[in-house]
Amino acid sequence: MTIPGAVPDHGRNEIMRASNMTKLILLLSIVWLASSPRIAFSLDGDSESGERIYLKRCGGCHGVDGDGLGPGSERLVPPPRDFTSGMFKIMSTAFDGYIPQDQDIYEMIRIGMPGTAMPGWEDILDEQEMWDLVAYIKIFPGFDEETAGPAVEYGEPIPSSAESIEKGRELFLQDDRCSECHGKDGKGDAIKRLLGDNGERTWPRNLTKPWTFRHSNDQKDVFTRISVGIPGTQMPSFADPGSKKMLSVEDRWHVANYVKSLAKIVRVVNPENTVIKSLRVEGSVPAEVDDEIWEQAIPSSFFLVPQIIAKDRHFTPSNDTITVRSVFSADEIAILLEWDDRTESLPGDEDAQKIADPEVLYQDMVSIQLPITVPEGMEKPYFVKGDTENPVNLWQWASRTTTESQNTSLVKAAGFGTETELATNSLAASGAYENGTWRVIFNRNLTTESIDDLQIQEGIFIPIAFSAWDGSNGESGTKNTLTTWYWIILESESTALPCIGALIALFLVIGLEMLWLRNSARRRDPAT
Repeated sequence: MTIPGAVPDHGRNEIMRASNMTKLILLLSIVWLASSPRIAFSLDGDSESGERIYLKRCGGCHGVDGDGLGPGSERLVPPPRDFTSGMFKIMSTAFDGYIPQDQDIYEMIRIGMPGTAMPGWEDILDEQEMWDLVAYIKIFPGFDEETAGPAVEYGEPIPSSAESIEKGRELFLQDDRCSECHGKDGKGDAIKRLLGDNGERTWPRNLTKPWTFRHSNDQKDVFTRISVGIPGTQMPSFADPGSKKMLSVEDRWHVANYVKSLAKIVRVVNPENTVIKSLRVEGSVPAEVDDEIWEQAIPSSFFLVPQIIAKDRHFTPSNDTITVRSVFSADEIAILLEWDDRTESLPGDEDAQKIADPEVLYQDMVSIQLPITVPEGMEKPYFVKGDTENPVNLWQWASRTTTESQNTSLVKAAGFGTETELATNSLAASGAYENGTWRVIFNRNLTTESIDDLQIQEGIFIPIAFSAWDGSNGESGTKNTLTTWYWIILESESTALPCIGALIALFLVIGLEMLWLRNSARRRDPAT
């Protein structure tokens, strides 16, 4: 029986198929948009709204007049942007233009400037508010009534490949095109002193640390920086036909691919990694920084932050991370510290003095901090030089000068100003500097006869912290960078037993659950 006005079965099926196809297309569109890079479509900004937002969110650093002289500006490196100068460092306008694209300003507001005090605002401001800020910021340099020039021409992007990377490396090194400032391995170990247009000290980017790039290390962004340069700094445009070091569009893509390949992923800080696992070795522990055994030790990287607790406080750090490896034997422990430093600070050397900032040049230094007595539970000494109830050992190493060799010292401290130098006993250290990286090894017996030494045992978690000094950056005494407390454990066979036991118990529980589920299914199935 056919009901008048009803849709035949085959019609309903067609409608359902069409509906399902529409849903599928909608779902795929959502997935594509979610997986695609974020695209912000330009909105008309309201400068009056932007002014209110600016005074509330931005004036503290950039100043109420946009001149970069806000109350917090003196302690910031690099200094906040002076919008009235009309100079914007990160832009995609072709090299001979000076007005940034609106999208450039928007992106700086949205994601901020990694490695600086400029945060991203996308979690606080909505899209319209950020475009309102763009409209207001453009008023400071008078760009609100001008139009930006054409954007960079990207041509046909060249995918990364071994061939492209090698071509980029050759161009990078050719006639010191890039290596003059960024170093042969891209670590920013410059051979000359660099200054910004306003006279402030600037350091070339360490290209092996992509998380410090002011925008990102995406090939397109790197290509843009190579093409435009960074206005206000000594980073030039390599798209300038008047430059002897000009690169073609194709060659700029090769260099961008090479720069991308320099990222040292193994040294990226993992915030969840708080434990250094010391590897047990047979025989003696290594005494050299380039011993092959270090390739077997698990690296742990940590952030270094400036010391701002005690005078003299430090607000202009240059070292930002340190990587640690450790091995031990039946009698000794060795700890290898590795950190990038743009300069080998060599007091007394004329060339090193020219690069130093300020004019006073100190030795490079590094220190390991350990409690003299391993605390019970989670309690630890005060993280900067301990306290009266929980004194610490400081294993210290300092680089050479033109008149003195490297030196090692052992210090006992129970707070600032209480440092007492002790006999080093079995503690020894040596370091080597190569292509922008310091590698320093500390060796010591696990146990000593001194009551002022930490007696190191296997299988227990020992608090450990680190400090570093860049002598070319005017760092000495309390002006240094440091970490908080972490842990080191000497892993023995007994240390691994609880983990093995836990895995066995886990697999046993899973096996029993599978057996129970199978038996339950059989009881429910009448056919069985």
